[in-house]
Amino acid sequence: MPLAGTASLPATDLRSRLLQSPSALLDTTMDQMRTLVLVHELGTALAAARSLGREQSSVQKQLDTLNRNFTQLCGEPLVVKQGRGKKVLFTASGEAFVEIARDTLGDWLDGVRETRRLRGETVTVGTTRFTLGFLANAGEHVAEEFQDRGIDLRVTHLRTRELLDALRTKQADLVCGSALVSEDDAVLAEFDVMEWRRSGLSLVTNLSGEQLPNRALRASELHAVPLVVPASGLISGFLHGWFGTDFRDKLDIAAEIDDVRYGFDLLRSELLHGCMIVTQGVGEAAGDGRLPEGQGLRTIELINDVGPKMQVLVGAFTRRGERQGYYAEHPLNLLWTALELENAKWKSGEVATAKAS
Repeated sequence: MPLAGTASLPATDLRSRLLQSPSALLDTTMDQMRTLVLVHELGTALAAARSLGREQSSVQKQLDTLNRNFTQLCGEPLVVKQGRGKKVLFTASGEAFVEIARDTLGDWLDGVRETRRLRGETVTVGTTRFTLGFLANAGEHVAEEFQDRGIDLRVTHLRTRELLDALRTKQADLVCGSALVSEDDAVLAEFDVMEWRRSGLSLVTNLSGEQLPNRALRASELHAVPLVVPASGLISGFLHGWFGTDFRDKLDIAAEIDDVRYGFDLLRSELLHGCMIVTQGVGEAAGDGRLPEGQGLRTIELINDVGPKMQVLVGAFTRRGERQGYYAEHPLNLLWTALELENAKWKSGEVATAKAS
């Protein structure tokens, strides 16, 4: 006896698959997908509703609709209620589709952002704490035009070690801060660079003049003083280049920090007596009073006499060639020009703004 049912050829091309898409799938909205992701992350419909600013009943209705549609599509619901106050249980299908929903929403959000960026409707700038003032001065030149044109300027805080990666991953269109460079500047090959200054390193210390004379210290002498150093990033890059991967075994590392402000606080508290390695720009700012955190501390020049020549390059960076592909009035080009103007004023001595990061 022949089997009852319908027969159809498998859909092998995208157009056929789209035309044969089941209505239960097509009825799924981005809002429902967002709700599904939030319930997965927060655990309950109530928590998701609060984050969305909705009633719990509204979120539960969306979950019920998803369950009904995906039971029809896959043979099981996406979520199962566990009882009052308990976290929602996601089925195997639910776990799979919440990841698809998360990726789908992320792709659309990234696509919208990229389109706005290319059209010049938005520009994202990353800056370290110490170059924010320089960026703020440049922003004054373009603020009125950006406002008139409705351009969305987004500023994000970056640590020095995150700076260039933010450009590589397109988290930012322009970044201001510092990069560790060697003699060939190879690390900068993929970027357009507006160089503000090059410098070395300094020590900020709470040691007395008897413990550490007020003279330049050679890198070969670093082993003789307790050091406060960042756990990773630019300063660690210098130490790695000078002393090798095992520099921690060769030096007296009294403390590793994640934020230079904590290092200043640590020295000023006198819980620890030693030297914090900083960029020359930060050292200068601490020494002349532009950096309040440096009050009561001394700045000592640090001279490299042990390893390859490396420098701190402070400036602005964009992805190589990207600006040239935009029209002259694109916000990225306008902001770059404003930074060039501030750089020229700073170098001519008209302004004394940002500290090197």
